[in-house]
Amino acid sequence: MKQIMQDMSSGETRVIEAPIPQMSENHLLIETSISLISTGTERMLVDFGKANMLQKVRQQPDKVRQVLEKVQTDGLMTTVEAVRSKLGQPLPLGYCNVGRVINADAGITHLQQGDRVVSNGPHADIVRVPKNLTAKIPDSVSDETASFTVVAAIGLQGIRLAQPSLGEAFVVTGVGLIGLLTVQMLRAQGCRVLAIDFDAAKLELAKAFGAETCNPGTGEDPVAAGIAFSRGRGVDGVIITASTKSSDPVSQAAKMSRQRARIVLVGVTGLDLSRADFYEKELSFQVSCSYGPGRYDPAYEEDGQDYPYGLVRWTEQRNFEAALDLMASGQIDVSRLVTHRFAFESAVDAYQVLVEDKAALGIILNYDHPKGDARQVSSVILRSPTNTTANKNPIVGVIGAGNYSSRVLIPAFKAAGARLHSVASSGGVSSVIHGTKNDFEMATSDTDKLINGAETNIIVIATRHNTHAKLTEQGLRAGKHVFVEKPLALNSNDLTLLETAHAETDGLMLVGFNRRFAPQVQKIKQLLSTISAPKTFTMTMNAGAIPGDHWTQSLEVGGGRILGEACHYVDLMRFLVGAPITSVQARRMGRTAAEPIVEDKAVIVLGFADGSFGTIHYLANGGAAFPKERIEVFVQGRTLQLDNFLKLTGFNWPGFRKMSSMRQDKGQNACVQAFLDAIREGGPSPIPAEELFEVARVTLEVSQILQEQND
Repeated sequence: MKQIMQDMSSGETRVIEAPIPQMSENHLLIETSISLISTGTERMLVDFGKANMLQKVRQQPDKVRQVLEKVQTDGLMTTVEAVRSKLGQPLPLGYCNVGRVINADAGITHLQQGDRVVSNGPHADIVRVPKNLTAKIPDSVSDETASFTVVAAIGLQGIRLAQPSLGEAFVVTGVGLIGLLTVQMLRAQGCRVLAIDFDAAKLELAKAFGAETCNPGTGEDPVAAGIAFSRGRGVDGVIITASTKSSDPVSQAAKMSRQRARIVLVGVTGLDLSRADFYEKELSFQVSCSYGPGRYDPAYEEDGQDYPYGLVRWTEQRNFEAALDLMASGQIDVSRLVTHRFAFESAVDAYQVLVEDKAALGIILNYDHPKGDARQVSSVILRSPTNTTANKNPIVGVIGAGNYSSRVLIPAFKAAGARLHSVASSGGVSSVIHGTKNDFEMATSDTDKLINGAETNIIVIATRHNTHAKLTEQGLRAGKHVFVEKPLALNSNDLTLLETAHAETDGLMLVGFNRRFAPQVQKIKQLLSTISAPKTFTMTMNAGAIPGDHWTQSLEVGGGRILGEACHYVDLMRFLVGAPITSVQARRMGRTAAEPIVEDKAVIVLGFADGSFGTIHYLANGGAAFPKERIEVFVQGRTLQLDNFLKLTGFNWPGFRKMSSMRQDKGQNACVQAFLDAIREGGPSPIPAEELFEVARVTLEVSQILQEQND
């Protein structure tokens, strides 16, 4: 398949060839016929990408604060690398897609293969979209008309928040694509409408749709126009669909409104507001969120859990359906909104028009699909294969091309001299992006083919946590060496199956417990090796808060943050002690209305066979400016303190005072290097499998203890 991407570092817009997405639960695959370029949102993204670094910084002051905090805690070079990596990840463009269903998850019954549907899928000839973000197109609505559904739903949600009634006087500020659709929908609601814009041509369109107009660019006063339009009483409501840094649209809206009028912001404006303007009239002001209820809710969008019809009448999907009904009835007319049409293959030219022609409104992309399934391929060749015949030469297939995999793991395997053969992602696109960047030979969306193919001898698993155990077992039984990111498993049954698979196969297995390979940790291990007395450890991870709806917080998908991240410290303490764990205790913070998520605010106490013990403080309620990690060791009147993998200090330690680094190094490269060296040399895994399974069992026990505690 082909898809349009925007490079946020260089500003380049390009079409890439990618494998088709894998089918997933509650999703559909759609063959695109038409998509609409959103001139507002997409122009903003393209302009941001083309901006220089200083301009990008000025546009995102909140991100600058985050970067400065990261410099304080993680060091300058680590922060620079993270920022470059973030900007170096291209973004998919588009969210107004029309096509036909070519495949659907078995649980989807309201749509069938061949149905015409609208969705928020990107500009690609084949898209995978959640079922709740699709709607069937009525027979009387053409594909081109239907492509305006999603942008119409954005305006419709703003209207629903404003709650207009028959005969009311409403103002629409900014009559671009969404604004002109909003004008039509307010007219369909029986409202009188005043359109305000600086573009005379757009105001002519608004007038054709039944609105009165005001052009501040010709000297007209928007406030005076609004008062006159409302017959001196003040308008009943204002919907702002403009995009500007100025606060004028909101200020003017307040001044032209009657008492208790409603102002809804659909677009993007400055928000330097005057309290008096709102206080004296008791005005309501609300920011509208995209297409409606369900937006950014993973349970609704990804998991397919609909809201009860009687309680949430208008969801994203139902707003799509309402917009389509208005099109079918003729109350929304988009024929005069189309200003340009391009073949999908000429998409780069379309985006050039988007940037250069500020008068452009509806830019349509038409897709011409060849007969057969020529574009429905699951693998794409990125470069010519490397000739190698050595059985022990590391030939890697990577499953998962997310942030950590692309920014840390893949570069580590590349630096260690592995031959990077194939990279897989379920959506297909990220595998091409990061596969091309790191000189992989192939990108794919077919995970089974990658694991079972004869081309690789190492499988790297960097997917969501609930897939780790299954993929690791599959890789081992396929005769491969497996490097899997933590955690190894989310339950004891899967862990037992893995132990059996490992015992019955010959491949090496390593979990990405990189911290034990960090240079300062290796120094701690060296210093402790001279002392046989029991040791005391205090390890603190200032983990930072993650929203409760993030997948890592889900016990079914991420396993929770103790399983997903605190396991690093269980392994690290096990490594530094060098003796089996014999006792486990844990305590979490009590649950309150202010703190509904508490498992990620916990203390773990581990006891060891040699008499050592240690505490792990895993805390998500600390300050962001405080260092993320601190490790302290106490033994025989001596202390070692490691601050955030930057500075190791010895207190009363004969012959050792400090070991510092300008660059944070948590051992990822050394961990991968040790794994590949073991494969090349035919040696054992850098971490014995017995320790990996021990750490997994202990972490599962800790998680269970915390879940069962009473508040």
